[in-house]
This record gives sequence, C-alpha cells and structure tokens, in this order.
Amino acid sequence: MYKDIKVIAMDLDGTLTQHKTPLSPEHRAILTALSKKYKLLMVGAGQVLRIFNQLEKFPIDIIGNYGMQYGKYNSEKGEIDIVKDIVADCDKELIAQKIEMLRDKYGFLEYAGESVEYHPSGCVTFPVLGTKAKQEDKLSFDPDRVRRRKIYDDVVNTFSDYCVFVGGSSSFDMAPKPYNKYYALDLYCKENSLSHDEVVYIGDDYGLGGNDESVYKSDFNYITIDNYLDFPKVIEALL
Repeated sequence: MYKDIKVIAMDLDGTLTQHKTPLSPEHRAILTALSKKYKLLMVGAGQVLRIFNQLEKFPIDIIGNYGMQYGKYNSEKGEIDIVKDIVADCDKELIAQKIEMLRDKYGFLEYAGESVEYHPSGCVTFPVLGTKAKQEDKLSFDPDRVRRRKIYDDVVNTFSDYCVFVGGSSSFDMAPKPYNKYYALDLYCKENSLSHDEVVYIGDDYGLGGNDESVYKSDFNYITIDNYLDFPKVIEALL
C-alpha cells in the first residue's frame, strides 16, 4: 500500500517524542533509515526553531505554526533556514473579551498569570488555568480531554476566524484561518508537485479537536499512533 509514497510527514510530540522532550537516539536512527527511502517532513504546531532544537538538529524540513512558518534544512551549515514566516494580525482586545465570556459561562474564573497567551505569529492560546498555572494542576485538569471536548463546539463558534484545537491537558490553541495541518500539507504538495497519494502522515492527535484531525479526516494516507514508544513498530511497513 506504500509503493507510491515519496514523502513521510509526521507530528512530533506524542508521535516521535514525549511532549517537549529531545529526540531519542533510537528514534533518530529510525528517521535516518527512513530518510534513505523517503523525503521526511515535520508538520508542527510550534515554531520551526523550537521543533528543530527538540529534534537535536536532525536534518529535516519543518512546517511550523500550522503552515505559517517553513524551515528548510541547510546541509552546508547543519542548521535550518526560515524561508517563510507569516505573522497575522491579532485583535487582542476582542479575543480577551471572548475568553472572559467563556470563563464566565463555564466557571473558569480562577487562573494563575495571564488569561490569554498571544504568540508572535498571531496564534493564540486560551490557557484555562492561566499562563502560570502549576504543571501538576495542568496535567490533572483534563488529561483525557473530555471536559474541553464538551465545550469544543462553543469555543469553535466563538472564535470563528480561527482553527481551534484542544491543546495539551488544559488549553485551547488557535491559529488564524485557514492555517491547520491539512492546509499546510496540501500547500506543500502543490508547491512540490506532489499528489496526496504520494504522502503518508503519522500522528497521534487525531481525535475531536486534535491538531492532526484535519489530516486524519482528509484524503491523505494516515498512520495512527497512540504512544510515541510504538514509533518503530508503526513504521515497519514503510521500511
């Protein structure tokens, strides 16, 4: 089923590594083996340089910020060159009002730090527990995402100009439309004369509100993974 595949695109946290942890030597060796047969592409929610550093500077091109950034690996320098970096306008006052309305509606009135996190790209995070919440509180708030998925549709409707994702264990992440991973991967294909059939995507966040969901529900080939430790087994057929 993978005979036509030219590109392996993948998520990072939860797919290839544990959340925000460095690439392991074992998984680095597997990526190296895959790179001998396929073009590898990282498709991330975060900034390109953060992803590149987490990958311990593995030689790979990286889509960041849901397609608002693109980094191309420079083999001569052993670094990554940012070749696209889109910054969207952000109406901070209006966003703050909408988040305050949601906090009032659902009782999320106590939080530590700021009520909203604004990113340089124009992306926004609604940290339900605040920007300075304790790590243990964030991890225990909604680890299975059930609480946030109950109100997900309301958040989506409230922020109709954004693609909304259920992020981590206690937040909602938002990227200005049309930026999501499907849009980014489709654009990559158009710019590189690839059909969707020539790409396979590997990701763990494919449930309701997950940032891989848009690719999972599309016509791209998709390999699901639920534990990054299973990555070697998941890609066996590709090797």
